[in-house]
Amino acid sequence: MSSKAQGQRRRGAALETAILDAGWVQLLDGGYERFTIESVAERSSSARSVLYRRWPSRLDLLKAVIQHRGEIDSIPTPDTGTLRGDVLATLTEFNERRSRIIGLIAARLGAFYDEAGGSPRELRAWFVPDGPSVMDTVLERALARGEIAAIPPPRIAVLPVDLLRHELFMTMTSAQPETIVEIVDDVFLPLVTQLRIG
Repeated sequence: MSSKAQGQRRRGAALETAILDAGWVQLLDGGYERFTIESVAERSSSARSVLYRRWPSRLDLLKAVIQHRGEIDSIPTPDTGTLRGDVLATLTEFNERRSRIIGLIAARLGAFYDEAGGSPRELRAWFVPDGPSVMDTVLERALARGEIAAIPPPRIAVLPVDLLRHELFMTMTSAQPETIVEIVDDVFLPLVTQLRIG
């Protein structure tokens, strides 16, 4: 092996990132059916043994790939100064980022649901990083500003994102801006602004 090739050898975090990025591309291109340790190793120009040491099974690798993608594609928390502005900004960003992949992922992972007994809920748990969600932070700020009297129950807190996600799944395209405004103004804000402490 030439010294040039040795100098370009990837190790540690750089190697892992290259593999996980290649895994994401493989998943989009071939779906779960063609998502194997061998195919990801070939796409990332890595030895299969390197992948097997880190991820003993295809399911382990899939989880790592989705977690990695979730970390690099996380929705930033806006700070517009108002609850309405923050929720609109969050949903607009979600719409722009997720509409490009949500239908594709749903189609590509059909075999995962069948073979591994997986579910969309499980995939979402892998994709969404641990810690407070964007909506958690947005609502805490709204409470501190006095815009709401109490933090809403979890099902109401996630309602705007759930409604938008449903829209994306049902239409397989990005939502119109007026749809996002309706979710916020006609559904979410009336619910959270009517909550009372206790």
